[in-house]
Amino acid sequence: MAYKISSDCAACSSCISVCPTGAISIQQGNYWIDPALCNNCEGYAPEPLCVSACSIGASLPLQPKKGRVKSIENPFTVSPSLFANGVSAPFASAIAIWEACNLLAQRQSLAWDLDEKGTLVYERAVSQGKGKIALRLNNIINFSYPRSHIEAQTILASDTLDIRATCMHLIYAAHATTLEKPWEQEFTISDRQIEEYLGLDKRKDLTKSTKLNLIKTLAIQPCWITAQIDWPTQGKVGAFSLPESPLWHLLEIVHHFHEDEEGCKHLVGLTFKVKAGAWSQYFLNKKECHAGRSFYQYSTLPKSLLGAIMSIWQQHEGAARMLLWLLFKTRMGDQQRIMVLTLMRVAYGEDRVNQAVTQREERKRLLRMFESDLEVVNRYGLKPIFDPVSYPVEIQPLWSKLADIPDDAEAALEFWINDGSGNLRLTDIGPRGKWQMLINARILSFDLLADWEHPAELSRKRRKIERSQNQSSRQKNKSSGKKILNSPQSLLSGEQIASLRKDLQISQRTLAEKIGKSQSWIRDVENGRFQAKHNEQQLIRQALKI
Repeated sequence: MAYKISSDCAACSSCISVCPTGAISIQQGNYWIDPALCNNCEGYAPEPLCVSACSIGASLPLQPKKGRVKSIENPFTVSPSLFANGVSAPFASAIAIWEACNLLAQRQSLAWDLDEKGTLVYERAVSQGKGKIALRLNNIINFSYPRSHIEAQTILASDTLDIRATCMHLIYAAHATTLEKPWEQEFTISDRQIEEYLGLDKRKDLTKSTKLNLIKTLAIQPCWITAQIDWPTQGKVGAFSLPESPLWHLLEIVHHFHEDEEGCKHLVGLTFKVKAGAWSQYFLNKKECHAGRSFYQYSTLPKSLLGAIMSIWQQHEGAARMLLWLLFKTRMGDQQRIMVLTLMRVAYGEDRVNQAVTQREERKRLLRMFESDLEVVNRYGLKPIFDPVSYPVEIQPLWSKLADIPDDAEAALEFWINDGSGNLRLTDIGPRGKWQMLINARILSFDLLADWEHPAELSRKRRKIERSQNQSSRQKNKSSGKKILNSPQSLLSGEQIASLRKDLQISQRTLAEKIGKSQSWIRDVENGRFQAKHNEQQLIRQALKI
């Protein structure tokens, strides 16, 4: 049980000096015990040292505060909430932000080194080695003398960094895009906003104190990262060098307290005042970008991704790492052609992948883990499209094969009959040498759910479909030699129907219910077995909001 300090405190500071975990501090003129750090002096003393050190008995057991605090005096004006559409928000996606996200997510799996000062540094080359980005954690691990790589890796492998801090890092990156000059302007976030972003407002199993201490921990960690950037000339943008400076400046944390009947103060709220680092002047500068002298790099942050990371970070850390890495990677084009080996290194680290190459049991364990994590990635918005040549059906995960099973009972029975009569069945075990085939396999791209895609990208896809329809209609009219007016209601192909349905995130069953058809009918139309008639096409258009 944690302890608290009542209003009878004489401010003698004796408790601060004896606290073994550093849980006691002075907040806004009041002595306060951080319940996240206080462990009742377990392992240090038979009874809490703050109790024995206090001569007036101001240190008391902390009882959880019940009920809600309806109003909190906030000295700052809180920035407008993100995700105005409830689905996604723009965020800064510069390479420095990406690499900092990798640092928080992958931690000891990265290729860390020690600089001349003995500080851990992670370097990433840019523009084929013409420039580089160096990231450090000076506020956590700063050696006064050089240590071995093994020693440094051991320290970094501790629980100092939390993968959930990547969510706060991305939230900061989203707030930075709302400002005209983020390197000069500040943004302010309240704990209630963060609770809503991360889905903590739905966690009824956590007390208010636990939530606040978790939020504070996650909010601080991205501000530990410093960046040193040497950028080469690219197009009209000249070369520049950015000395080591924090990615995010945590200017102030305001603690909001509520006093109970006993005069004890309970922490009931937090407000964070943050400013983007100097990197934003080069990578998030609208005015200079229009003049061609700087960059303005942004993408779309799905709100569902934050909830996914907060949900799966323990059971599926590999999937969480892949989701965060692909958040940036999937913006580079429709055909990424990502090697499975690359995804494994992102999810589990190069050392573990190399270990699996030589150890059979570890190889089998890693293979099962990868297929499970890839299923989680698919569930949370990124559907992998397997390369039919290097990633054939026989080595694809079972869950991807079972996705084609129809929901209709008769159609499902026919599906399994056909599967059982074939030479290759879904439930067959993988072929010999599956591991070697898998590490040489590629994923062509990832189909994105609507909340992962930028609205402009969705509009581009719809315009592309419309152009292909009009072009097809003109070619038919030209070949027939007849003067037929191009109808705006040209027939949709099965592939187009499937693409539009996925953009709206509706299933085949939902679409079938909307137009009064069976799911197997929708499946056959999308697979191209037959084409819907004109009246059926009209119903499909209405259901797909075309």
